[in-house]
Amino acid sequence: MEQQIGSAKLLELLSTNKKELDSIALNFLPKTSQDKQISTLYDMMRDYPSRGGKGFRGSLCLLWCELWGEKRENALVTAAALELYQNWILIHDDIEDASDLRRGLPALHKKYGIPLSINAGDALHGKMWELLLSNQEKLGGEITLQILREFSMMLNETTEGQQMELSWNTLQDWEITEPEYFLMVTKKSAWYTCISPARIGTILASASPIQESHERTKILKQIVEMGTNMGIAFQIVDDILNLTASQDKYGKEILGDILEGKRTLMLIHLLSSCQDFERKRIVSIMSKPRTEKDPSEVEEVFNLMKKSGSVQYASEVAHEHSQRGVAIYDSLCHSYGLESSKTFETTRLLLEYLVKRDY
Repeated sequence: MEQQIGSAKLLELLSTNKKELDSIALNFLPKTSQDKQISTLYDMMRDYPSRGGKGFRGSLCLLWCELWGEKRENALVTAAALELYQNWILIHDDIEDASDLRRGLPALHKKYGIPLSINAGDALHGKMWELLLSNQEKLGGEITLQILREFSMMLNETTEGQQMELSWNTLQDWEITEPEYFLMVTKKSAWYTCISPARIGTILASASPIQESHERTKILKQIVEMGTNMGIAFQIVDDILNLTASQDKYGKEILGDILEGKRTLMLIHLLSSCQDFERKRIVSIMSKPRTEKDPSEVEEVFNLMKKSGSVQYASEVAHEHSQRGVAIYDSLCHSYGLESSKTFETTRLLLEYLVKRDY
């Protein structure tokens, strides 16, 4: 019962934070222009940020800032920029994956076409940096520059992970190992979902005594280890939900990863555990462009995943990584006396919720 009450409060906090961060971002983004086509660009830039979402990343940034004793107000603009980061990345990601839906509505390129949507993603990307630069007056030049470096590192990791996944699809590579999958999701998902928000929140709290000490580098390294485990678990759960969640809640097409030919942990497990004739059949289906896949073929692959225990296996791996990540969080907080922080339990609950959610 306590967990249910905690989860309800957490969801309320996420919703409240998301509305506040979206308001900051939307108020910052341009609204209208005398030129009709530029006004259309502004509408496109505001589209994904207006669709809501869970706000995991921005909330993690705020919570880690408060965890170290800093006021959340000092992290609001940066947390809003994290949400903008996700939105422009998703515009490009949806194009690259040929996705149909995003947050329950048509993907941007389905509404406006690919060229205009790429440009809108680029424009939103530029505004993200502009929003971060606006921090300078409040945070000072040194902290602002450190935050810019973190965003730059996060972007490098994300695009490297995306390169790995897109290359597998382009080259029709089906010999993917679990370590390669873990590296890809660490770069593509863990850095911008878990690692960077926690590191950035910690840097924003640099006025606290502990952050002024030589321990700071050690702390940031521990956050990478924690966030890597949590991010891997997060992405595995996201891949599982793509197969099993309610589309109304999930907001993206169910079985879309099979349609897109994505190399998930479930698929890697299936290909390594099935018989040779089944493997050939699975690869022949997964290699087809999504427009050429029959719904019955998609269901066939999904049923084989269930039959082989691939979904259950992935769930167990996600649980193991989640436990490791939370254990590192607990150890870090114990080492620096953060259990007394007002956000210690909330931050821990959010880390657990990343892998316990049902959408």
